[in-house]
Amino acid sequence: WQKREISNFDYLMYLNTVAGRSYNDYMQYPVFPWVLADYHSETLNLTSPHTFRDLSKPMGAQTVERKCKFIQRFNEVEKSEGDLSAQCHYCTHYSSAIIVASYLVRMEPFTQTFCSLQGGSFDVADRMFHSVKSTWESASRDNMSDVRELIPEFFYLPEFLTNANHFEFGCMQDGTVLGDVQLPPWADGDPHKFIQLHRQALESDYVSAHLHHWIDLIFGHKQHGSAAVEAVNTYHPYFYGDKVDLNNIKDPLIKSTILGFISNFGQIPKQV
Repeated sequence: WQKREISNFDYLMYLNTVAGRSYNDYMQYPVFPWVLADYHSETLNLTSPHTFRDLSKPMGAQTVERKCKFIQRFNEVEKSEGDLSAQCHYCTHYSSAIIVASYLVRMEPFTQTFCSLQGGSFDVADRMFHSVKSTWESASRDNMSDVRELIPEFFYLPEFLTNANHFEFGCMQDGTVLGDVQLPPWADGDPHKFIQLHRQALESDYVSAHLHHWIDLIFGHKQHGSAAVEAVNTYHPYFYGDKVDLNNIKDPLIKSTILGFISNFGQIPKQV
């Protein structure tokens, strides 16, 4: 990878695989980074650093204000509860079964998966994945319970962005009927162009030079311990497979609660 003999995409897929992530497991689906921060321009400038997301920071620390709020949460748990095991920056995760199914909800079998995870029906229209720009704003700035990253399909599969099966997702509060995913202006309403430019962004010189920082956060040494605390990158203890020994938990209710928590909210990849 350092010799540029494989692409960034291939390297990320390799890391996901050795870290135990798989297309066969929605709870441990391959995770990919948001690489862009520009979803409003008419044209995409891949030579400007301002076009890109800060890959050295997790999604919860993309803005100073948001980062400070998560640090405050971390410190308040220490003061109020005194239980360090529950101390974390994030109580939600960047990859989970519901996040994967929500991104791919316009395609089967993910449509049925999403509905089953939602209790048999689609979610409220305003909470459905409907716009790349608004999803970025939610995950990077606006929603304290949303720190989601992306999935590989964002870099090769235009079909997941269109409602070719004509599912009725309902209307949003502003009256917009939910159909195809709203794309950034630079994609000209064309899913193929979006995927092409998004893949170019992933393989760009800027991302190639900074991708190792994100890899450290997700797969490397900034996953755990003091490095994770310093990077504002700690998650609820249940998300770390090695921190919870289910065999030692005798209470079936507690065990089922923990398993439900993990299946709903996701798991940290194995450290590479």
